[in-house]
Amino acid sequence: MSAAAPDLDAVRIDSVDVHAFEVPTDGPDGTEQDGTLDWDSTTMVLVRVHAGGRTGIGYTYGDVSVASFVESKLTGLLKGRYVTSPPALWHLMQRQIRNAGRPGAGAMAVSAVDVALWDLKARLLELPMIHLLPAYHDRVPVYGSGGFTNYPLDRLTDQLAGWVEQGIPRVKLKTSRDPERDPQRLTAVRKAIGDEPEVFTDANGALGRKQALYWAGRFHDEWDVRWFEEPVSSADLDGLRMLCERGPERLEIAAGEYAYTTRDFVNLVEGPAVDCLQADVTRCGGITGVLETAGLAAAHHLDLSAHCAPAVSAHAFCAVRRLRHLEYFHDHVRIERLLFDGTLSPDGGALRPDPGRPGLGLEVKWPDAERYRVYGTRTT
Repeated sequence: MSAAAPDLDAVRIDSVDVHAFEVPTDGPDGTEQDGTLDWDSTTMVLVRVHAGGRTGIGYTYGDVSVASFVESKLTGLLKGRYVTSPPALWHLMQRQIRNAGRPGAGAMAVSAVDVALWDLKARLLELPMIHLLPAYHDRVPVYGSGGFTNYPLDRLTDQLAGWVEQGIPRVKLKTSRDPERDPQRLTAVRKAIGDEPEVFTDANGALGRKQALYWAGRFHDEWDVRWFEEPVSSADLDGLRMLCERGPERLEIAAGEYAYTTRDFVNLVEGPAVDCLQADVTRCGGITGVLETAGLAAAHHLDLSAHCAPAVSAHAFCAVRRLRHLEYFHDHVRIERLLFDGTLSPDGGALRPDPGRPGLGLEVKWPDAERYRVYGTRTT
């Protein structure tokens, strides 16, 4: 720690500001599709917390209403609080949003602020995030993720083969929008990337139980698929358990990206309803939420995989003992590079936090970000 670093016990939060940026997709005809949803843009809600002459940043991906939730329920609560313990402030925020709605927008609001509080503390101490957190790892393996259902075959194969060429040994495509098209798509992918890289699929909850069991067998037997994410809705816990028990032995069932509270994760690990648990740092309560979920996963002998938001997840999930990997998601990679300096690129199939940059190592590229603004105004 530098001699100039302040005594955290004396540092209080000066202010919090909130912004939202809506970035159009680069998919065919301006849209992207998965098994159950079409979208033409993605919104990042950015939170900045200021204290001691430093600024911490955090963010989530959600509706612009998350930004107003932060301002309505959390900014006033935080002003004047000491910055020493992000988990203590996390606990206060969870209590504050009880009646306003804890899952969904509430959880995403808390997540963005929590990440900013951890980033602020690391910057005040002039430490990289990985040195502030109880890290088990110095890198997070990644898998390339995109392969949207409305991609033509050439774009699908070029994207997934491109990740393999970058040294990423596992790739994922969206499936089950029109299940009868998936054999052609998977055959093209296997031809493009070869037999060695792992292939993952994600139905986004599009299938019924019997459909999912049928396609689980085909995916595994014909294309050597090893990961089937949300074959049925993540709310269908019995369906997920059935697939874990009756699906191919070497095909893992995964879910958890829509878990917002600890109870959501408990529901998934009891039984269990998944072979590998997922968590999204921008939905599950931020870095504090990830740490709590990591303990739950380890106690149930399950690995934990990071869902998206690579610029934060690459740091947070170094503190997960039973780490599996991180979803290097096309949309989020693109948006984070547009809006931030200091993002990470895969090296040997993994993201490695930069020990030479404080906090998350990110700085907002304000001139670039302003063109996408849909909420808030820039402050110094």
